[in-house]
Amino acid sequence: MRQAIHLFFLVVLVSFGLGASFSNPLKPKDGSDPFVVYTDGYYYLMTTTWKDLQLTRAKTLEGLKTGETRVVLADPNPSRCCNVWAPEIHKIDDTWWIYYTAGNNNNLDGQRSHVLKGGSNPWGNFTFAGTLTRDWGIDGTILTIANQNYFVWSCFPRPNLQSLCIAQMTSPTSIGPSKVLSEPTLPWERIRNPVNEGAAALYHGNKTFLAYSASYCWTDSYQLGLLTYKGSGDPTQGSSWTKTGPVFSSANGNYGTGHNGFFASPDGTETWNIYHATSTRTGACDGNRYTAAKRVEWKADGTPDFGRADAVGTIITGPSGE
Repeated sequence: MRQAIHLFFLVVLVSFGLGASFSNPLKPKDGSDPFVVYTDGYYYLMTTTWKDLQLTRAKTLEGLKTGETRVVLADPNPSRCCNVWAPEIHKIDDTWWIYYTAGNNNNLDGQRSHVLKGGSNPWGNFTFAGTLTRDWGIDGTILTIANQNYFVWSCFPRPNLQSLCIAQMTSPTSIGPSKVLSEPTLPWERIRNPVNEGAAALYHGNKTFLAYSASYCWTDSYQLGLLTYKGSGDPTQGSSWTKTGPVFSSANGNYGTGHNGFFASPDGTETWNIYHATSTRTGACDGNRYTAAKRVEWKADGTPDFGRADAVGTIITGPSGE
């Protein structure tokens, strides 16, 4: 009996550091372009809802399925009312900001990158703070190198070549001159259409990476590539980065695994990949994409191993510290 009690407490102690289990999808519909941050005991999730900006929070990943949800903004301004895509919530200088894409109701020509300003609490109120891109620009995100913030987004520097652009941020609401960071020149980036979009910064040790999505989303070849910063040189120059890929592709019934983000586990010991996929074999660009998560592993050389997307419904041990 005493041994059984000791064994019970040993199991409890070993299990304490492990996360609660969860299964994908975390959001079965309108789960496109997901972004998650963990802070002050909550996960905060944002996805493309097309019509507004919504924020969902919960104390576990599994809890996001039924978490509290509030509409942060439904903007009546006709220039940014509609086609609301790819929101991300970032903390800069103790203030929370939401970066997102939106445009008009007539076509996609008006898509621009915008930003809302919040306060010290991500669950607080946000107000419109500005537009960062003068020309067509989507999927904006924040990259930080040597305490300097950069804005990275998807752009058209040349016709029919959707690429990644980058600019130093002069403030959370403005950017300097833009440069082309990456163009879709490799065969796996050009399936159906040449595309680089949905960049996401990843940091590990002294290494900095940018994951991004390549090829057309209406195919099962929509997948992740990776830019690795060489550790020196101007981060706005493509020559300061090394491109590899694809690093995360369709698998186990998940098609078009892309437009991802990264977040830390509650105890800060793990990095997780939050991404979207679809069960449609030909891929999808609409609301039939779901949100899923998978832990990032690390190779001996310090580079990420994204593995393969788990089949929907697989029971997965959640982030450490839940």
